[in-house]
Amino acid sequence: MEYSLPSYLDYSTTTLLSSLIILAAAYLTFRQFRHRRPPIYLLDFACFKPPQNYRVPYAAFAEHARFIVGEEIASFLVRVLEKSGLGEETALPVGAHYIEPSPRPTMSGSRDEAELVIFSAIDDLLKKTGVDPLDIGVLVINSNSFYPVPSLTSMVVNRYKLRSDIRSYSLASMGCSSGPISIGLARDLLIANPNTGLALIVSTEIITSPSWYQGKLRSMLIPNCLFRLGGAAILLSASPSHRPRSKYQLIHVIRTHLASDDRAYRCLWMEEDDAGHLGISLSKQVVDVASKALELHFATLCPLVLPLSEKLRYLSFLLQRSNKKSVSPAPTFVPEFRRAFDHFCLHAGGKAVVDGLQKVLELRDEEVEATRMSLHRFGNTSSSSVWYGLGYTEAKGRVRKGDRIWQLGLGGGFKCNSAVWRCIRDVDAKEGGGAWADCVHRYPVCC
Repeated sequence: MEYSLPSYLDYSTTTLLSSLIILAAAYLTFRQFRHRRPPIYLLDFACFKPPQNYRVPYAAFAEHARFIVGEEIASFLVRVLEKSGLGEETALPVGAHYIEPSPRPTMSGSRDEAELVIFSAIDDLLKKTGVDPLDIGVLVINSNSFYPVPSLTSMVVNRYKLRSDIRSYSLASMGCSSGPISIGLARDLLIANPNTGLALIVSTEIITSPSWYQGKLRSMLIPNCLFRLGGAAILLSASPSHRPRSKYQLIHVIRTHLASDDRAYRCLWMEEDDAGHLGISLSKQVVDVASKALELHFATLCPLVLPLSEKLRYLSFLLQRSNKKSVSPAPTFVPEFRRAFDHFCLHAGGKAVVDGLQKVLELRDEEVEATRMSLHRFGNTSSSSVWYGLGYTEAKGRVRKGDRIWQLGLGGGFKCNSAVWRCIRDVDAKEGGGAWADCVHRYPVCC
């Protein structure tokens, strides 16, 4: 990603600017130590594994598409699917398997999917941790396009008979990057209410929702090729007593929101087509908007996570550029993120998204392996995709004490959000099995 000084700054001021950057970094470091927040620990997490009968192989997808939209558009969708990076084992909910005349998504169908995904993930998490549901004092659920009454949090409170004083929040329409938003909200609630107990977070996307497109407009059909059934449940704690049994400590949550820019605001847009079918349209400007969001996001993230050697390299870059008299385009600076992070769990939005992130971040193939394999096995699971990526890394036995993990999400709004974790104990491969337990031995694959 390019880093450049604003055009209105004279490069002769670079030395002064460098000094100010160093002073600012020292001040931020002082503030961090003076106003250090209580540590937040991640006890464990669990990713939903779809039942086998929900599987959608390429052939089934193609046959279904021909019935629904006709041969010409079906051929286009199959080409999109073949280039998407998805494998043959991704899953769609029952409502998406219907053959024409297919009913519009119903509230009961959406609730059935929500209960299947959310309850299964929470059940697995409670089984893994042995946590009593009554110990949960904070509940946050993010789901982009399904927001029933009563809310999804009320659904969970009812199912698990949670406490009457629970602090519960349902986050809707926040996009594929809403996972770190939920983590940040839960963190703040735990810090503000230190005796409240554990925080349960669920990140998911309910596909059987009104935004599941049933028309024939190609640009609005593309999400149908990519989004698949998925979700994750996470347990956080602010209690030091939970540290010995926890896997990770939360280091940073960073958020970047570009909705003040009209292009960014409208690049992912829910609307009806000419026939009245509701769906999500993707603007051709989404790539440029995502690049701008990443640039601004990194400006906040890098000073927090890059080691001193990388910060000094950046200052050296500024000084060298200020002395350059050429009229050629300004040189670029790309931080070596591998010096800050050991594992990368990026948004698995599709092959083009992963390819773009790998290029921008200058990552090696092995560093985006977890993201590509999550996309191949489970598809685009929206905000939960970063958890499938971390689950893959754990199941491969690669996570060790002291490792730093970067979860990066991109989504409508336009938003770019990150969560940074540090592993506080070695994680055994068997602990990280979960949704990957019966298939991780087959990966990595070419995709």
